[in-house]
Amino acid sequence: MKKIIRICLLLMLVIVSSCSSTQSLQEYYVDNSENPNFLSFDIPTSLLNLEEAELTSEQRSAFESLKKLNILAFKKTLDNVAAYKTEKANVKAILANDDYTELMKMNTEFGKAAIRYKGEEDAIDEVIIFGDNKETGFALVRVLGKEMNPAHFVQLLQALQKSDFNGEGLGDLGNFFKGK
Repeated sequence: MKKIIRICLLLMLVIVSSCSSTQSLQEYYVDNSENPNFLSFDIPTSLLNLEEAELTSEQRSAFESLKKLNILAFKKTLDNVAAYKTEKANVKAILANDDYTELMKMNTEFGKAAIRYKGEEDAIDEVIIFGDNKETGFALVRVLGKEMNPAHFVQLLQALQKSDFNGEGLGDLGNFFKGK
């Protein structure tokens, strides 16, 4: 009987230790969506106003590969500097996971940004844009789609320029990027 108990305990220990203790990005979004330091938005692709825009077939294909955008932004204030540092480190740890492949890094007028993706090079299911500004905070944008192609992003940016999207429906997020 002792031997059976030991085997069961050992088996449970192996199962528990083999489970990943790293939080997924989806779990991070869910855990922080109600946190007062964060702004959380789910943006349907219909909000981008591309249905009526005159798009090329490549741009239409890029648009149709999108499902939605999830945005989670940490608004940095004088009162939450320590939380900002902690949350930024948490995000970087999640994105360091081997599931995400770095596509590019850039410096912009808004701060530093990194773009990563999850999936195969020619069939991307998720693109992550992590932007950080030491003054205002950071933002995580998850672009969710089905079999997106990296070339689609260039096409999508061109398509957005043709749309009449001016940020309506984003509320406080526009002020966040402006530092208000």
